[in-house]
Amino acid sequence: MKNILFIFLLSSQIFFAQTGYEKGNALYAKGNYSEAVAAYESVLQNNQHSAELYFNLGNAYYKLNKVAPSIYYYEKALVLNPKDKESLNNLKFAHKKTIDEIKVIPKVGFAKLIRDFTGIFHYNTWGWFTVALSSLFLFLFIGYYFAQITVWKRTFFIGMFISVVILLITVSSAIFEKKYYDTEKPAIIFDEMTNLKREPRDGGKPLLVLHEGTKVYVKEIIGKWKKVQLTDGVEGWIESSAIREVK
Repeated sequence: MKNILFIFLLSSQIFFAQTGYEKGNALYAKGNYSEAVAAYESVLQNNQHSAELYFNLGNAYYKLNKVAPSIYYYEKALVLNPKDKESLNNLKFAHKKTIDEIKVIPKVGFAKLIRDFTGIFHYNTWGWFTVALSSLFLFLFIGYYFAQITVWKRTFFIGMFISVVILLITVSSAIFEKKYYDTEKPAIIFDEMTNLKREPRDGGKPLLVLHEGTKVYVKEIIGKWKKVQLTDGVEGWIESSAIREVK
């Protein structure tokens, strides 16, 4: 009885989530962007998340000329699908509506090469590759153990060696990508205007004045203050209420 109830509740959640998503798409197509946002966000309230949903929310907010929310949801879509060309392209258009012109310092060196490689897939995808390679290694080991012909033994042995090497690469990539995901904390400024301060306290002359839609990276938290780093490397303190973390 409990299992039937659980399946019913789960099915109901999926049904209402799909209904809200499809309703949002229909409203968006008619140009009712505010209503579309409400429909999409009703899906989020049911803990249904997807890159497509975040992308559509970003589009709806962009049409409403709300810079910060549109950038925020495009960024969330890219967290789930980093290589999505449409999200990347629309994010560029949204950035053109921001006031702050902060340069992005490109990363260089060996660390960048590793990050570019591991960033090809989400850490969960690397994990599934690891599971698949582990199964392949087990299959090759069984083949090597039971093979009677020398040629087949050598073939299975070489296959085991290659699978172990690739397995180590996928495990390392999964660990590196998970660590990167946990340590990198991007956030978007939602306040129309906020001060970046040298110290985590009220008063004093601000280091910079930042505006909505600007992207920062959270480094530390003290009380109501968060230490952030801009894309050009400048660091300072900002009130927690002024920003919203992407993940």
